[in-house]
Amino acid sequence: MFEWSFIASTVATVAFDLVYFGLVIGTIVVIVLDSRNPVKTLAWVLVLMFLPLIGLLLYFFFGRTHRREQIITRKSYNRLLKNPMAEYLTQQSIEVPPAYQRLMDFFRQINQSFPFDGNQVEAYTQGVEWLQALLRALARAKHHVHIESYIIEDDAVGRLVRDALIDCVHRGVEVRLIYDDVGCWHVPHRFFNGMRANGIEVRSFLKVRFPLFTSKVNYRNHRKIVVVDGNVGFVGGMNLAERYMRGVRWGIWRDTQLRIEGRAVHGLQSTFLLDWYFVTQSLITSSIYYPRIDRIGGPVVQIVTGSPVSPWRAVLQGLIMAISNAKHYFYIQTPYFLPTEPLLLALQSAALSGVDVRVMIPYKADSVLTHLGSCSYIEYVLQAGVKVYLYKRGFLHSKLIVSDDQFYTIGSTNMDFRSFEHNFEVNAFVYDAATTPAMRELFLRDQRDAEPLQLKSWQQRKWYRKGAESLVRLLSPLL
Repeated sequence: MFEWSFIASTVATVAFDLVYFGLVIGTIVVIVLDSRNPVKTLAWVLVLMFLPLIGLLLYFFFGRTHRREQIITRKSYNRLLKNPMAEYLTQQSIEVPPAYQRLMDFFRQINQSFPFDGNQVEAYTQGVEWLQALLRALARAKHHVHIESYIIEDDAVGRLVRDALIDCVHRGVEVRLIYDDVGCWHVPHRFFNGMRANGIEVRSFLKVRFPLFTSKVNYRNHRKIVVVDGNVGFVGGMNLAERYMRGVRWGIWRDTQLRIEGRAVHGLQSTFLLDWYFVTQSLITSSIYYPRIDRIGGPVVQIVTGSPVSPWRAVLQGLIMAISNAKHYFYIQTPYFLPTEPLLLALQSAALSGVDVRVMIPYKADSVLTHLGSCSYIEYVLQAGVKVYLYKRGFLHSKLIVSDDQFYTIGSTNMDFRSFEHNFEVNAFVYDAATTPAMRELFLRDQRDAEPLQLKSWQQRKWYRKGAESLVRLLSPLL
């Protein structure tokens, strides 16, 4: 007598195995044919081969690329850029250090980043100072306020900014706010609903909800932008949360935020309005959001964006060009140091050619995995002569890069795969011999609170620490 239940069970098991392994093999084929970074491809293939179930889930949520997608038509994009382009064309000429002319042209060509001269800039390194400057700017707002933040907490700082924005609305000022859905997952809905009830237009970026919980979770808006009346803007690494003011358990929160006054704010404005279109499908192109601004003297500033849907990795490619341009020094502050292979090679090559290359990362970070991954790259740059410093006064969250007393950039981009590949980022690139030395002094001041690393002593760290770093390094393209 046939055991029909046994046969049915066997057939079901075989069918499941065929479907399961077909999915794994099919996914591997898709990854290989996608022609992405070989290191990243190999990392995904290894995960799928040795941890197939986990690998499938991880790839479904985090692995698929959106770089070929188009979020706005060319016609709409040109309409959005019409006003900043017109303002850019009114400039007679732009003087930048000759070594950075190609970099500036590169960004303008592939990123539609228009450089503007005659700006005033001011950097803030403490959260309290930046918050005070932000509140002053909001109090003076007359027409509109646009804010984009990866995180806005329902805490003392978030509520203080919320109340200031509500006050703006009561004065007749238009207020629009974009927050990242994943960055604010734990923020109660009533916090944002309260803003909406008081007239603030609030939108979340790439809302992630079941059953649509897919790879959108991996593509986050990490930008920090504030635009007030189209002529004052802020950009940098600080979110709207109390910890950026009071610090962490082991010390201060060291960050860098840049205030810009002048025509370069048009770059921040167009970036915000592009993201606003992305979340609302409402295209705002009125010239009232791009007021005519007289040249007030000061540096050339270029607002550069990075996104996972752009065909080019503008910020990454620009940084590689900037490193290649360096003649004397190139200093980097970043909370996470997981460089792509081309970036790592550029840093090594610059140091080997005699450029004073320095990298500063936190001694202790807010993420154990990313910090272990960062540490796994240290020996490779030390061997090439790069000087590495571990900041010990608190958590270093600053994204400051400065070179040759002529160029610096401040923004939201970390030196890691996630910022270069997956996040929506924004940086201000500043070309100016007058203000750059002050940025160098910021780095050197922090260097006094940092521990310099020596290659020999670094190589003598505990074997299990090296093992953990090496293990995390294998996953660094996925972090």
